[in-house]
Order: sequence, then structure tokens, then C-alpha cells
Amino acid sequence: MRDMAIDHVPAVHVPPLGERVPRRAVLAGGVAAGLVLGAGQLGAGLLGSGAAAGAPSILKPLPPERFTDFGTNAEMRWESVDPRRYLTPQADLFVRNHTATPRVDPATYRLRVFGDGLREARNEARAHELSLRDLRRLPVTRILGVHECTGNGRSFFRTQQGQSVSGTAWTLGSVGAVVWEGVRLRDVLRSLGVRGDAVSVQATGLDAPFVSGGTDYGRVRRPFPVQKALDDALLAWGGDGEALLPDHGYPLRLVLPGWVGIASIKWLGSLEISRGQLTSPWNTTFYRMTGGGYPPDSPPLTVNPVRSALELPWRAALPRRPELTLTGRSWSGLAPVRRVEVSTDGGERWTEARLERRGGVHGRGGTRAVRGHGWTRWSHSWRRPTSGEHEVLVRATDQRGRTQPLETPYNDAGYFFDAVVRHPVTVG
Repeated sequence: MRDMAIDHVPAVHVPPLGERVPRRAVLAGGVAAGLVLGAGQLGAGLLGSGAAAGAPSILKPLPPERFTDFGTNAEMRWESVDPRRYLTPQADLFVRNHTATPRVDPATYRLRVFGDGLREARNEARAHELSLRDLRRLPVTRILGVHECTGNGRSFFRTQQGQSVSGTAWTLGSVGAVVWEGVRLRDVLRSLGVRGDAVSVQATGLDAPFVSGGTDYGRVRRPFPVQKALDDALLAWGGDGEALLPDHGYPLRLVLPGWVGIASIKWLGSLEISRGQLTSPWNTTFYRMTGGGYPPDSPPLTVNPVRSALELPWRAALPRRPELTLTGRSWSGLAPVRRVEVSTDGGERWTEARLERRGGVHGRGGTRAVRGHGWTRWSHSWRRPTSGEHEVLVRATDQRGRTQPLETPYNDAGYFFDAVVRHPVTVG
């Protein structure tokens, strides 16, 4: 990858998101669309001019009313979510970085594909090199999915269950619903030729190597089964009808719908196709259950659990009225949500919420006839609330029968907190 232009030092000053680039200019196909938003044009075009970035490792602005800034990571605030809007704009989507957002020049970008799982085995030095123009020649696919960090909800291990865990103290805002646009990975692999006995694909990003505790773990990379690659895996260049923002993987990222966010490698640099099981620190050391009652050989985490969130600030102050309408969203990595229940008395009594079907999905550039599933919006009428402090609880059940528990089993990295969250509010 000597000839690929990558800048791993993000600018500290970048402009705010300005007028949106017309979708026709960004996603209509051809290499010109890839060149419009090169590293040099990103600052002047998509990001405007003159405003400071929210954090040194993140390029897009992080206004405090919409984000909690964790430095290399940034969490969406649920109270900033528009209940009338189904999709999460990239400007509002959480950011999870291991190092810093790189700037990749689309004109020199090449996706490298190699391995002994290809019909014609190739080592990395002889990898196939695919440009954005090459990829755009394949059939375009749009997939709706809930994109979520594995540690979403981590802080509730401590605040709700009294347990100490490591990692970014996310509440429930490292999540968003996105319509991704790109090409199916199976179309790419079939065009190159894949052996019938290939079992594993390793995706590697172009961000700088991750160093922690004096150990250099190399570039972020994680393997996944060929079966997933040939099912719904996507190589995405767009989200919600616009080109990817740099913080979300521009110019190309992997998307594994329903799976943990780390599996959807950003700034995708290479894919290794193997006849043997591949490994990396991101599926052996990180992103698997350790501690508590989990065995030492717990498998890598894949499909996300069921979760729910209220579109309210934490400790929200609500007016006392004859009826209050509560709104929120519930989601599952495995299947659509089929039932949501709400309790306004700390879990003593539960009432089914009203579900809003996804006919209300809106977004520029093709949210109709998309594949996949997103989250479920719901509302609940709280009748005759009394003055004082209350805990509002929400639990969801998906179409596979998975229901949020009242407590999540402990693990020392704080992954997969899926318990019903006790959301404090004050009426009066």
C-alpha cells in the first residue's frame, strides 16, 4: 500500500457540517464521485470552514448538546434525537475510534484482497487491488441496520449493578440506525473466485496501529466467517444517501449487519480470505467475554443483544400533566423487535407501548426497498403521573423471543449490557 495516500494526523481545526452534498454528485457512480471528497476537498466541501473539531482524534464537530466527548470516542445524547426522524444522520452518529480518524485519498485508494481461500491463491504481495471505480461497477445494494458499539450501556454495570468494569463509560448512545449503500461482499468475492473450503475472512483497517500498555497490536483487524461474507456483508461507501464522513470510514468500510460494531471495520484496507481460522487481538484478547462466570475459551462476540432507550435526558424534569407521552426506540441485532413494555413504577406493573412500524423511514437517496432491519420506535401514554421522583423502565422482545433481562451477567470489559435500564425522572 505504498502508493495509497493516507494521513493519520487529523487536523485539529475543521469546519462544521455545511450544506449537504447532492446525492447525485456523491453516490451516482464512477470514479468522479470518489474524487469529489478527497482529503483536500473534505475540509472545504463537506465540512465547511473555520470551526474546531470536537476532539483531536475525531474530525467532525461534537456540539455538547448532541454529544458526550470521550476524546477518541463520542456518544450521541438521546435527548437530542428527533422522535420524528427514523434514521441517524452521520453528523449525529456516535464515533468509536481506537486511534484517530485517518484521511484517505479516494484517488489512490485500493482495496487489497488476497489469501489461500481464493480460487487463485495469492499472498499479500500479489493481492488483487480494487479501486472505487472497480467496486462501483458491481450492483449497488442498500441495507438498513442498527450500528452499535459492543460496549453500549457499559456504565450501567457500575451505576445500576454496582460492578467495576473497564472501558469507555457509554450510557446508551453509542448506537444509530443507518441505511448503508455499497456493494455486497459476496459479489466482490465471486467476481474474484472463492474456494469452496474457504472458512474465514480477515478485514483490516487503514487507521494507525493501536498501542496500549506498551504493546503494539498493529492495525485494527478482525476475522469473520465466510458464511457471513456470502450472506449480508456489505462494502459501503455511503450512509443515508450521502458519502461516508471520514469518522465513519470514508472512502470505504465493511458493514456486518446485526453484529458488534468492531466487526464493521472502518477505512477498509484489505481482506484476507483463508482456508483456516484466522485470529487477531480483536477476537482473542478483546471483544469476547472474560471474568465473572465466563469460561476462559468464551467465543468472540458477534450478534448484538436486545436494548431499549428513552428519548429523554438522564434525570429528566417532566411537567405534571394529566397525561405525558414518553417516546423511545428498541432494537436487536438478531431480529426486528415485536413487543415493547413500559413501567413507570419501578417495575411493579408493565404496559405494552404503541409500536410505530417502519413505514415512516425517511431519508434521501433510497430508503425504499432496502434490505435488513432497523430499530422500532414506540410511544407510551403515562396517565396521571404523580409529583416526585420516578424510575421509568423499558424492556423489549424481538421476533426470535429474546427479551431484555432485569440484570446482565458480569464481564470485566463491560460488554453487552442488555438489562432493563432504570431511567430516573422527576415529575412536578
